[in-house]
Amino acid sequence: MRDLAATLGDHDVRVPQMPNPEAPEPQPWLDAVRAEITDPADTVLVGHSLGGVTMLRALERHEGEPFAGLVLVAAMAHEVGYDQLAPFFDGGFDWDRIRNAAKGFRVLVAVDDPVLTPAPLEHVQLFATHLGAKALVTPDGIHFSRHQNRRELHEAVDLVRDLLP
Repeated sequence: MRDLAATLGDHDVRVPQMPNPEAPEPQPWLDAVRAEITDPADTVLVGHSLGGVTMLRALERHEGEPFAGLVLVAAMAHEVGYDQLAPFFDGGFDWDRIRNAAKGFRVLVAVDDPVLTPAPLEHVQLFATHLGAKALVTPDGIHFSRHQNRRELHEAVDLVRDLLP
C-alpha cells in the first residue's frame, strides 16, 4: 500500500502501521485505522487483505457523514479458513451499516488469489450484492502482495481516483 501512497502523492495519504502483523487482533487494528481518519467526506479508505476486513469493521462502526469511498484489494467477504484470523469475522458483517457509511465501493481481486477461498469470485459477488461494489477482476496477481511483481497496483490507484470527490 505504500506504493499506492507514493502514486497518489498529490493527496493526503496515510498508511497506518498495523500493530503486531504477525499475530493480528481485530481491536488494535481497528484502533490504528480509526486514529488516522480525519474528514470522511474527502476520504477514500483502502484496505488490502485483512486490512480490507478492518476497513469494513471501521465503516460498520462509523457514525456521521459517509466516507467518499472504500477500495478493497484482495479482501475477504467472509472467513477463509485461517484460525488465527477468525476473530476478524466474528458475527459476520452488518452490510447495511457498511453500505451507508461510504458513497462508493470498489473491489480489486485476482482470479488466481489463493487466500480468497473457496473462490475469489465468490467474495467479489458478495461485495457486489451487499455493497453495490464495482469490481475489477484480473486474471493474475495472486494476492497483490509485495512478494509478487505487482507492487505498484495501478488498478488500485485508478479505483481510488474513481471515488475521489
